[in-house]
Amino acid sequence: MDILLSATAVLLLAPVLAAVILVLRFTGEGEVLYRQVRIGKGGREFELLKFATMLKNSPSIGAGELTLAHDPRVLPFGRFLRRTKLNELPQLLNILKGDLSIIGPRPQTSKYYYSYRPEDRAYVSLVRPGLSGIGSVLFRDEESIVAKAVDPVRFDEEVITPYKGRVERWFVCNQSLALYCELMITTVLVVLWPRRGFHRKLLARLPPPPEVLRYFL
Repeated sequence: MDILLSATAVLLLAPVLAAVILVLRFTGEGEVLYRQVRIGKGGREFELLKFATMLKNSPSIGAGELTLAHDPRVLPFGRFLRRTKLNELPQLLNILKGDLSIIGPRPQTSKYYYSYRPEDRAYVSLVRPGLSGIGSVLFRDEESIVAKAVDPVRFDEEVITPYKGRVERWFVCNQSLALYCELMITTVLVVLWPRRGFHRKLLARLPPPPEVLRYFL
């Protein structure tokens, strides 16, 4: 199903992909793809592909790996790509390569992967990570959430990341074709209508978030 759906998506979205590539090539810093090492199934590293949306040296300046709302490192066209999630489309190639599934735990950099509790990390490493998943749906606007914290980096590392580990573990323990399809549909809905609360039906079945995080979800 992953291969069939992602191959179909690449074919149908080819005009959009081509247009984005052309715009990126001739604007900003001229970079088209951004490659970042993430942790996949079994703790294996792989290169996650995205359309370039930020300055080349972004991980070395500002908030590092964390992107904030109105982050000055994000390029003008990059803001549009990030808002519409079009920057994630190159990951369809990661799916065809076998690095990703369409739905699964969102792959993390080593910094965030090893911030999961060991017991959560053990479950997350059992399956392929996903282009989308519970973490992506719940934290569909993570940049705005962390921006409201007094210390965004600390809030992300000490509150959001541990909770992500818990809900990704829940996904692994409860995965099914029905949940796979539900998360695909919910992903589309929260991207198109992010303020409608389509994620709340899912949230009601998940481990409860910390009180300090509940308000934002």
